[in-house]
Amino acid sequence: MADLLVVGSVALDSVRTPFGKAEEVLGGSATYFSYAASFFTTIRLVAVVGADFPRTHLDLLERRGVDLGGLQVASGPTFRWAGEYGYDLSEAKTLDTRLGVFADFRPTLPAHFRATPFVFLANIDPELQLDVLQRVERPRLVALDTMNFWIQGKRDALLRVVREVDVLVINDAEARMLTEEANLVRAARRIVSLGPRTVVVKRGEYGALMARQDRFFFVPAYPIESVFDPTGAGDTFAGGFMGALARAGTVDDATLRRAIVYGSVMASFTVEDFSLNRLVRVETAEIEARYLTFREMMHVGD
Repeated sequence: MADLLVVGSVALDSVRTPFGKAEEVLGGSATYFSYAASFFTTIRLVAVVGADFPRTHLDLLERRGVDLGGLQVASGPTFRWAGEYGYDLSEAKTLDTRLGVFADFRPTLPAHFRATPFVFLANIDPELQLDVLQRVERPRLVALDTMNFWIQGKRDALLRVVREVDVLVINDAEARMLTEEANLVRAARRIVSLGPRTVVVKRGEYGALMARQDRFFFVPAYPIESVFDPTGAGDTFAGGFMGALARAGTVDDATLRRAIVYGSVMASFTVEDFSLNRLVRVETAEIEARYLTFREMMHVGD
C-alpha cells in the first residue's frame, strides 16, 4: 500500500435537482476525491478554505484518516458553487461561483508530502499543477484532471503539464474539446500521443473508457435505481480509481482495469444522495460487495 497526495479544491456547494436540494454542503474536487480514496489508502490533501469553513467538515475528513497538513486556512470566504440539474442529470447549470480564497490559492506542500508515491492533480489551474509537479520527489505515478475552462483559456499550459503525467482523467466532452476529435476512440488515441501512457475518459451514466497505446477497456456505469445528485461523481470516480492503484502499489494493465471498476463503484454510491451523505454511510463491505457484483455483471462466460 502506498500513500496518495491530492491537490484540488475544498468548497461549499448549494445544489438543486428535481429530487431535492442541499444548501452550503461540503463539496470540492479534493473533498470527494479524498473521501472516496480514503477507503483504500492514506490520503494527503492540499487545498485552501476560508476562516468561515465549518470545523465539522474538517473533523469528517480527519475521521477518515485524511492528512490535512497541506490544508491552508486563509482570511476570507471559502470557495462556493451553486448549481442545478434538470431531469437530465448529465450536466449541471451553474447558478453562482464565488471563488473566495481559492482565487489566490498557491499549493503548499509540507516536507513529508513531497515524497508521496502516488499523486493526483485535481481540477485546478494547469500552471499550479505544473508548480506542484516541480516540487514532488520522483512519484511512482501522477494523474491529472482538468476541465473545459482550462482547455479553452490555458491550453498551452495544460498541454505542458499533460506531457509530464502518467494518466489523464477527463470527461468525454473535454476529451473531444482537447483533441478536436469528434470520435471518442480517436480522441483517446490522440491524448495518449500527447504524453500520458494512460487516458481514462469519464462518460457519466455511460461508464468509462480507458486507452493505453493500442489497448482499450470499457466499463458501464453501475445501474442505480435512485439517483439524487451527480455532483462530485467524477471526482469520486477518480478517488476510487487512484485509491485502488495506491492500495495495490503497482501499475499494470490488470491493476488499472480493477481500479476503474472501483472508481465506478465509488461514483455509484455518491449519486445516491446529496454531497458526501451516502459516502459517509457506506461501509467497506458494501464497496467490496458492489465491486464483486459489478465484475459478475460484466462477465460474459467462457
